[in-house]
Amino acid sequence: MPEKTRYYPTIWLSDIHLGYKDCKADFLLNFLASTRCDNLYLVGDIVDLWSLKRQFFWHSSHYQVLEAIQQKVREGTKVVYIPGNHDETFRNYADQWLMGVAVKRSYIHTTQQGKKLLLVHGDDFDSVTRYNRLISWVGDVGYDFLLFLNRWSNRLRRPFGGRYWSLASWLKNRVHKAQAAIAAFEHAAVREAKRQGLDGIVCGHIHQPAIKVIDNILYCNDGDWIENCTALVEHSGGQIALLHWSDVKKVLHIEKAPSVAKTPEAA
Repeated sequence: MPEKTRYYPTIWLSDIHLGYKDCKADFLLNFLASTRCDNLYLVGDIVDLWSLKRQFFWHSSHYQVLEAIQQKVREGTKVVYIPGNHDETFRNYADQWLMGVAVKRSYIHTTQQGKKLLLVHGDDFDSVTRYNRLISWVGDVGYDFLLFLNRWSNRLRRPFGGRYWSLASWLKNRVHKAQAAIAAFEHAAVREAKRQGLDGIVCGHIHQPAIKVIDNILYCNDGDWIENCTALVEHSGGQIALLHWSDVKKVLHIEKAPSVAKTPEAA
């Protein structure tokens, strides 16, 4: 157990992919043990049923992640689960409770500043963007090979003191077509939030963490625990931050809010 825990009113996690060999469960367990919150939103692809159907893999740390989430339920945290495309089966339980966790198809969260944010996984936007082919890499041979390179690059770096680094993300950020597809996804998400008359949107799905304002709508993507090891958190003043949590812990981005003092980086 860490020496101290950091409190956030709200935490968002998605794309954990329990049951997939490249899930960074140990980093996530440290994050869950190091934080406490009033609201925990699980924004899809928590369990990778696609991967489990292809080849069963379930490390003990994956069970420990589920137990850590249950522990938060027992401590009084409100946990809302919005299934994604890799755990789509659980959408059959929408508007029901599973072991103290509320299952929803989508959800609206009101921040401490009164902003209303739409919470969805994001796969609904595949049909209106050019990202559908890229998204299909998850569970596909091409994406598996990319993560294979990611895994071995970190194994080779570790003996020389190298910290965790995502080769997969580095490559995606340098492929023009991937960047265009990400932008199309982001704009589709923003259009949906605007259509519903909301202030912003929080999603996952594309394994591309971000906080940005697009067309006066706050777009937040909490990333994943396959490549990026990221989470979104809301501070007590309503400010939203994107945290990276591997063997190096840092703030990647903080929502710009003039009325709120700048939040110090994570320890």
